[in-house]
Amino acid sequence: LTQNIQSRSDPTKFFGCELGAQTQFDIKNDRFIVNGAHEAGKLQQMLDIFIKKFVLCPGCDNPETVLTVYAKKQTISQSCKACGYNGQLDMRHKLTTFILKNPPELSPAAQGASLTEGKKAKRGKKSDGQSGEKGSDGSENELDATKDVDEDDWAVDVSEAAVKARMEDLTNGAKGLTISDDMEKTPKERIDLFYSFVKQRRDQGMLTKPGIDKDIVSEAERLDVKDKAPLILCELIFDSNILSQMKSFRTLLSRSTQGNPKAQKALLGGVECIIHLNQATLLPKVPHILKGLYDLDLVDEDVMIDWGSKPSRKYVSKELNADILAKAQPFITWLKEAEEESEEDSDDSDVEIEYDDRARPATLIEQRNAAPLSTKTAVKVKSDDNEEDLDIDAI
Repeated sequence: LTQNIQSRSDPTKFFGCELGAQTQFDIKNDRFIVNGAHEAGKLQQMLDIFIKKFVLCPGCDNPETVLTVYAKKQTISQSCKACGYNGQLDMRHKLTTFILKNPPELSPAAQGASLTEGKKAKRGKKSDGQSGEKGSDGSENELDATKDVDEDDWAVDVSEAAVKARMEDLTNGAKGLTISDDMEKTPKERIDLFYSFVKQRRDQGMLTKPGIDKDIVSEAERLDVKDKAPLILCELIFDSNILSQMKSFRTLLSRSTQGNPKAQKALLGGVECIIHLNQATLLPKVPHILKGLYDLDLVDEDVMIDWGSKPSRKYVSKELNADILAKAQPFITWLKEAEEESEEDSDDSDVEIEYDDRARPATLIEQRNAAPLSTKTAVKVKSDDNEEDLDIDAI
């Protein structure tokens, strides 16, 4: 197998193409490196693909093939010594570009130097006449640092993009996978990615820093888990001190739930889970917790009333949910009554009252003259001598 591959640079480069990773070849020290962290099982699968595409004969499946490069035509032929098969290699794979510039006829070991030596080493080799060997088609075969640096124009772009993508995925806890693949994952896998994203920032003490709330919400939107994001946040930021913690993380929670009833219900579900983990401490404080969520504008009134009216086993057991709702009823009742009073006040404010000022005096003189008349009273005083009743106004 080693003789047919001719060198270990071809499979190493194949790994780099498939993984979008940079590769390094140090022939002198017999080192072939693929940058990044990759699972052995995945590399084994890729090696099997490489052997099938570039080593085994398409006709008889024997590893007796020889690759011949035609630089002028930019093609590679594959011939089999076992069955006599002769055909052209599939040129669509990116590895073929590397093979065209580094033909298998030239043994890298014959160079006796590293592929990363640089231009100075290249000039030294040319002066010694070591790099002027001709291939079967008359082309020069140079496998040195210059070839490694610019061996493929695509390699630089792909590697840079892959490194950026892989770094972002490592941040999200998804090693070896690119961002473009995230949306192809299952909802659970995407939620796990979001969990890792938030957990890393929590461990770094970044969740209360300005601007981090925008980054977290953007990540939730990118992974399409915004409706479930508050549930994850509850798990990572709340414990038995939830009453003070909801104030500390109000900005983050508000941005995650504002205008989104589903996210608000997820927040209530997360609170149920926290109560489940701290029943002795938090179950008696359910009304206070709900009032805190309400006062901080994290959950709308309608959403909270709807949550309190429908028993659910979605987040905790049926028994615990019943206990939570029983504790919550005083606050839910208060919300309902406040809502009804608000509606009544709104109805009263809609009544139009018309004032008729026709009975009022038109001028100031009329008002002054009318005042004594309106206050004028007839008071009858009866004397002790049984005299006639006197009208004071008539005196």
